[in-house]
Parts: sequence; structure tokens; C-alpha cells
Amino acid sequence: MNKKILLLVLSIVLGSSLLLTACGGSTPSENNGGSNDQGITESGEKKTVTVTTTFLQDMVHVLAPDMVNVELIIPAGEDPHLYLAKPQDLDKMKKADLLLYHGIHFEGKMVDALEEKGVAVAKNFDHSKIGEMDQDGEIIEDPHFWFDLDLYAEATKVAAEELENLLPEHKDEISENLNNYLEELKKLDEENKEALSAIPEGSRYLITPHDAFNYFSRRYDIGVMAPQGVSTDSEVANKDVEDTVNFIVDHQVKAIFAESTTDPARMEKLQEACKNKGHEVKVVGEEEGEQLFSDSLAPKGQDGDNFLDMYRHNVRLISENLK
Repeated sequence: MNKKILLLVLSIVLGSSLLLTACGGSTPSENNGGSNDQGITESGEKKTVTVTTTFLQDMVHVLAPDMVNVELIIPAGEDPHLYLAKPQDLDKMKKADLLLYHGIHFEGKMVDALEEKGVAVAKNFDHSKIGEMDQDGEIIEDPHFWFDLDLYAEATKVAAEELENLLPEHKDEISENLNNYLEELKKLDEENKEALSAIPEGSRYLITPHDAFNYFSRRYDIGVMAPQGVSTDSEVANKDVEDTVNFIVDHQVKAIFAESTTDPARMEKLQEACKNKGHEVKVVGEEEGEQLFSDSLAPKGQDGDNFLDMYRHNVRLISENLK
């Protein structure tokens, strides 16, 4: 009788061991995208990096491809200035092994939650290089730093350092990816200068819905103007619209540009107002996929779904329509 009991116990133990082996997750899941034998949590899953925007999602993908799970808070095409965190977003922040955000109050409505646990990729910026702008009579810091490729490179270095700390076993790979990407950013800068140099001096004016291109303006010597301030939820004063219309007419601006995260109707109203003053101006962005990207990359699979292609997309539209 005792032998039977012993055999029964042994069969249960062996059966359990086989069951655990079969369910042990040796096959990577679709979300993990590959082997998870390194950079894993105690439960055997890849570590999770939560990011606020598509810019940072792309940045992590460049630096640590397939090394971590990436959770995105603000979807492509959404306006970060207006985005309100949902309960599931707060859960993503809480469970993250690393939380990355832009900083400089770009994610204005989530700042408190982000500062509690997250790392701002803008944290090491030289304060003198951060632009300032007028927002409803108040001077504020300009958060759209990614249009200055030197600052974007600095932000990428911060992200790389944080990823190396999270994944020390991948430090050499991340460092190599960083160096390669910094070279790509230098090449992009030269491409931009060459393409934008084709715009005649008297036509170098970029008119957009909201004030997002000041870093771009300073880097490539192109004047910018927008009827709306840094935040797209601010009211557009009639005087700001009138001033913008007068500027377009006085400078005989050839084209004005819609953005992917704003309503193209705003630029159509400017176009109509200019027409009433006897000046015909083209609205670039009335066709799908022809808007400028300012606060978000394109959805995956579309032109502009990574930072390098986004910048090239913008420069192509600007140079083709202003030269």
C-alpha cells in the first residue's frame, strides 16, 4: 500500500514538472519579438520601457531594437498638448521598468505623474539653448526641441544611458547603435541644409497653425509665424489671425502648411482671408499624408513613421512649396 502511495506521489510530481516545462514560455511571444534570455525580469519577461510619444518610441527602437517591450502612452496623430492620461496610461507608468518623457512641459497635463517616476530626455540640456516663446502674454520655454538636431542628439544620449543602465548586458550594442544614429543625424542635417538652400531669400517664410517650428527656424534661417501659440488648446485671437494674414499678403507667401495634429480648416480660413485681400496662397496639407509633422510621428507603415523620415518629409514639403 505504501509503495502505491509513493508511486502516485512521484507521478504527480513528474507530471507537474512536465506541465511547467510545457508552459514555461520558451517560445517568445509576438509582443516580445525575440529571445528574452537577456534584459528580462524575474518572471522571465522582457523589461518594459514606457514612453510618452512616438518620437521616444522610435528612439528606443533605434537604440534597443527587440531588447525591451515598449509601451506607448500618446498614440500617433494625437496632440500631446491636449492629451489627458487614462487609467490604463497611469498603469503603464506604474509598471514600467523605465519611463521616458520629453520634459520642458511638453506633456503638460501629465507632468506631475511623469516627474514622480520618469526620466526627462531633455534633463541635460544647456538652458541657454532652450528656446523661449510668448504664450498669451507669458514667456515660456519652447518644448519642441526635436527640430534642433543637436538637442535631439543630446536627448538620444540620455535615452541611451538610461537603457544601458536598465540593460547592462546590452551596453555595447546600445552604445554602437547610438554612435551610428548620431552619424545619421549629422547626415540628415547636411541634407536639410542643401534642400532648404533652394528656397529664395524672399520666400523663406514658414506659416503653420501653431508655434512649433522655432527651433527649425533658428537652425535653418527660415522665418516662422503661426496664429496660435505653443499649446493647441489656446484660443486664437482675432488680432493674431489678422496679423498672420497681413504678414502672408505683405510678404507674398506662396504656401502655408497644415499639421498632422491640427485641423486643416484653420489654414483654409487664412487662405480665404488672404484671397479677400487679393492674394492667392496655397494650403499644403489638404491631401492626406501631405501635412507637416510637428508633435507626433506618422502611424506605423506611413511616410514619416520614424524620426529621420519625418524630418525628410517635412523638409521636402517645405522646400518644394516655397522655392
